[in-house]
Amino acid sequence: MFRIIHALLALAALCASAPASAANNHPVILVHGFLGFGPDTFEHSGFNYWGGYGDIASHMQVYRGPRTVFAAVVGPISSNWDRAADLYAQIKGGCVDYGAAHVRKYGLPGQQQKPAGKCWAADPKNNPEAYPLALYPAWDAEHPVHLIGHSQGGTTIRALIELLEHGSPDDEGGHELFKGGKVGWIRSVTTISTPHNGTTFADAVLNVVPPLQSPLGDLLKHRWANWELSPDGAREFNLWARTSPHIYYYSVGTQATEAGSWCCNETDRVIAPIQTTLYQYPRLDMIPAFKAMAGEWIVPSVLQNGLGGYTQTGAGRVAIDSEWFPNDGVVNTASMRAPTGHPVRNYDGKSVKGTWNFLGTYKGYDHFDILNWPNPGPSANPVYERISDIIFSL
Repeated sequence: MFRIIHALLALAALCASAPASAANNHPVILVHGFLGFGPDTFEHSGFNYWGGYGDIASHMQVYRGPRTVFAAVVGPISSNWDRAADLYAQIKGGCVDYGAAHVRKYGLPGQQQKPAGKCWAADPKNNPEAYPLALYPAWDAEHPVHLIGHSQGGTTIRALIELLEHGSPDDEGGHELFKGGKVGWIRSVTTISTPHNGTTFADAVLNVVPPLQSPLGDLLKHRWANWELSPDGAREFNLWARTSPHIYYYSVGTQATEAGSWCCNETDRVIAPIQTTLYQYPRLDMIPAFKAMAGEWIVPSVLQNGLGGYTQTGAGRVAIDSEWFPNDGVVNTASMRAPTGHPVRNYDGKSVKGTWNFLGTYKGYDHFDILNWPNPGPSANPVYERISDIIFSL
């Protein structure tokens, strides 16, 4: 019901405020989250990160179009810095450079500053290595882009902005990305279900489950991505990745839990047969793989709190209280609004630069419903139509 209401409200808003013509037609680049993948990863299956068995990029291309919309691919388990370097090379063209000083200080064993073959060609007529073509080689202050990120894709974009505008204070070896001074290259940023202040999934789930002796376990425990996605790591990241006064920022929240009730709510009573109004519990229509971690308790476990009941008050750490309980199965909804300490306002039809314009929380949408992954419920296309109407009117 929540999702139906939000879909109808979004459609009504579109009908009431549809612009007569676009004020700009800058390209849009979609940036996936942690463990995400690019448009060609499962090309023979027809499954897309952005759209499931549909295609959000294609939908945005034709909605009030034609538009130019790309889906980028960055490191699925990499840090925000490394993912930003991937994204820069893929958009502009050239080979990825993670920075000499950065790799020396933070690189994993064996990590290369300039991995061989990780390149995109800016000029299709001069491409002897047959590299994939860059998304938008003309990218600069005169040819800006709109960036839309889901989950960690949002913090990846924020890292890219910090490097574009301010560069690195260390000697990274001279790559253009780390020189700074690239103001105006990004017109707008929209983050969707992004853990700006981290997610307690890292603490509540990853740090209490038995050690995972598998490649997946190694991925989930990856030291830099895991740290930046935790509340304590996000606090540190937020001090570095500033909100630029030159860019329009928007954020979208999602929530697929409800407060407990003795009966009569839309939660999954198999996962949580006994409930209290103090905590949050997964809805019946949440993606099944994450229901067991989204509620008051991890199921099964011996009294280990899930996202809907996890608190933390350790000295020197980010305090986690009941405001963090609502979640979308992966990220706490409160973390999606804006980075703590950065300017934020509720979007009222007017866009303000240099502050986060919060577009609201889509209740009933879990972390993957908002991508149109297969699950009961209406399409998320109206969300992207609303975003399109806003960013193309700037």
